[in-house]
Amino acid sequence: MAARRSRRSKSLAVQTMELGVAVPQVIAHRVARMAIAGASPSARDRKELRRMGSEKVAAFNEAWSSMALEAFRANQRLTLSFMHAALGIFGKGMAPVRRRAVANAKRLGRVKRR
Repeated sequence: MAARRSRRSKSLAVQTMELGVAVPQVIAHRVARMAIAGASPSARDRKELRRMGSEKVAAFNEAWSSMALEAFRANQRLTLSFMHAALGIFGKGMAPVRRRAVANAKRLGRVKRR
């Protein structure tokens, strides 16, 4: 499990680094295009601006959906771990009661009735 967590952390670190490099490049490109286009952007520039907006909305929705699904899965794992723990606790509590009940049944089964 520790190795998996480490790989996940490295992956998140790499993703963050890539994002840190890509975002300034994209912003610089788009701001330059907007500055060059001025008050009357070309059809190509308008298409890029629309795409910029729709990509942000799509990425935001996908990110929230992914996080919600992962939170749901984490809650399932947590609930299952509590259930397994509860079964272990109940088992420990039942053991002495069962041991005595079984012993009493054996003992009483050997007693002759008068």
